[in-house]
Amino acid sequence: MKNTLISEIKDHLDRAKQQDDKAFITALGRGLLLLSAFEYEQELTHQMLCDKTALPKATVSRLLHTLQQLNFIKRNKNDSYKLGKNLFKLSSSVWQGQDIVEEALPLLREFALTHQVSVNIATEDEGEMRYVACYRSPARLAVNLSVGSTVPLEKTALGKAYYAAITPSMQQQVINSLPYPDDSEQKIEAIYKLNQAADFYHQHSYSLSDGEYSPDILAVAIPLYDSIKGKYTHSLNASVPRALWEADSYISYIVPYLQALARQIEEL
Repeated sequence: MKNTLISEIKDHLDRAKQQDDKAFITALGRGLLLLSAFEYEQELTHQMLCDKTALPKATVSRLLHTLQQLNFIKRNKNDSYKLGKNLFKLSSSVWQGQDIVEEALPLLREFALTHQVSVNIATEDEGEMRYVACYRSPARLAVNLSVGSTVPLEKTALGKAYYAAITPSMQQQVINSLPYPDDSEQKIEAIYKLNQAADFYHQHSYSLSDGEYSPDILAVAIPLYDSIKGKYTHSLNASVPRALWEADSYISYIVPYLQALARQIEEL
C-alpha cells in the first residue's frame, strides 16, 4: 500500500530531530503535518487530529488557531474542522496550470450551460482520479467535487475512461498504485471492475458510472489524448442527477456532444 502524506511528513520530522537539523523549521513541519491529516478525510475533530498527528493537544490547538486565521482550515458548526478556501486556491492554481486544461475552461462552461450538465476533467494521481477542471450544472448534484478533489478510478466514469485508453504498461502502473492493500478484496474487486470497464469502453467508445460512486449521479466519460505528450493523460465527463434522466436516454443524448467536446479540447 502506498505511503500516506502524513507518514512521509512524520518521517521527515523524526529525521530532522535525530539529525539535529538546525535549518529545519519544526513548527512549519507540524503545521503541514496537521494539514496532511485531511488527505483522505473531509472533516476531522480536534481529538482525531491529535490521534492522527500524534501531536500534543495544546500544539494542535495552536496550529488550528493559526491555520484558521489564515483561512487554511475552517471550523464547522459541529466543532469539526475541514480544509479552508486558501488551501484550495493554491491547489487550484497548480492543477489548472496543466496545458490541456487551461484553455479548455471556456469550452467546459459553454458545454455545461448548453446541456445543463456538470462537466469535469481529471487525471490519474497515485491510483486515483484528481479533478483538474470543473464546471457545475445549475442542477443540484448530490456530490459537488472541486479542483484538487480525488475519486476512485474503478467507481467513476472518469477513472474507467482513463484506464481503458492507456497502454497495458500504464494500466499495470495504475493497478500497482491503487490505494488498497495488495491482495485485499478491495484491490481484487477494483482490478476486476477496471478490466470490465475497459472492455465496455472498447465496445461503446465511452465509459459509464450509473450510481456507482454516488447513488444519485449518472455520468459518462471520454478519455483525452495529449498530442504533445503522445498519450492519453486526462478524461472528461458529463454528469447529471439520476432522478432527472434514464440512463439510455442520457447516453443517447450526451455522448455525441461529449465526444465532440473531447475533440475540441484535444485540438487546443
